[in-house]
Amino acid sequence: MNATSERALAQLRCMLLIRRFEDQCAESYSAQKIRGFLHLYSGEEAVGVGVMQALTPDDNIVSTYREHGHALARGISADRIMAEMFGKQEGVSRGHGGSMHLFDAAARFYGGNAIVGAGIPVAVGFALADKLQKRSRVTCCFFGEGAVAEGAFHESMNLAALWQLPVLFICENNFFAMGTRLELSESDTDLVEKVAGYAMAAARVDGMDIEAVEAAATTAADAVRAGSGPYFLECRTYRFRAHSMYDAELYRTKAEVEEWKKRDPIPLFRQRLQERGLLTGEAFAGLERDVAAEVSHAVAFAEAGTLEPVTLLTRFVYSERPA
Repeated sequence: MNATSERALAQLRCMLLIRRFEDQCAESYSAQKIRGFLHLYSGEEAVGVGVMQALTPDDNIVSTYREHGHALARGISADRIMAEMFGKQEGVSRGHGGSMHLFDAAARFYGGNAIVGAGIPVAVGFALADKLQKRSRVTCCFFGEGAVAEGAFHESMNLAALWQLPVLFICENNFFAMGTRLELSESDTDLVEKVAGYAMAAARVDGMDIEAVEAAATTAADAVRAGSGPYFLECRTYRFRAHSMYDAELYRTKAEVEEWKKRDPIPLFRQRLQERGLLTGEAFAGLERDVAAEVSHAVAFAEAGTLEPVTLLTRFVYSERPA
């Protein structure tokens, strides 16, 4: 295989890993091995994997509460992510954060956030620090279209544009802010047009097409890195599962979900690679086996992990005054 085919297969494998990891999370949640809230990324894999292709290891990532896919695409180990889900101290946040608060400083992955839109001003802060320190670094911030209705979004857009900060804003528009359809929460559903009011570069891409996402994200990241200021990229995608495991999903029909599944990014990319002669059925089966083994290992790692001693539970919660 040449470098191009190896890279394409790695991207397909990463999307597969995210999908199978999420399937396992749903199963473990039903078995009460994962507790609390759980928001799954199934259907949106092309966005996370595609965008990560445009970033360097030195770039910052700020995510949302639906961040398992982002973390896996960033290269954080499935073992440590699953251990975090299980509340074990071998997890990325020592079991303190759970599903919504993955954090890995070494990967420059600065966490999910349980509050809608709360990561956006954090990303602006990272970008301001980098600009003041004259570092050539992009801060990539993921959020859903529901965050566009938050005040923090508009304040952040304004400051990022005003100060020409190196932020790549990635809006994962899956058309539902939790259970509210986009047209019921936004007076203008053209998000690219809305952002134009901040004199910021903006574009829209098919978020179910990993190659389109990578190309658009590369253009955007290159512009930000070159000093052109912030960039807003709307990725139109769709989540195949409910908003969270607690969601009764009464706001959309099964027929609508099935229609979107016809544009599943994994079979779409697989078919393209087969048509180009870069993938055989046997090779794809091998990827599936490899991914299944990785997910199984992650579960075993999490189950074998240890809970933090009760005596340490208040650590990092309160600061003790020096004697």
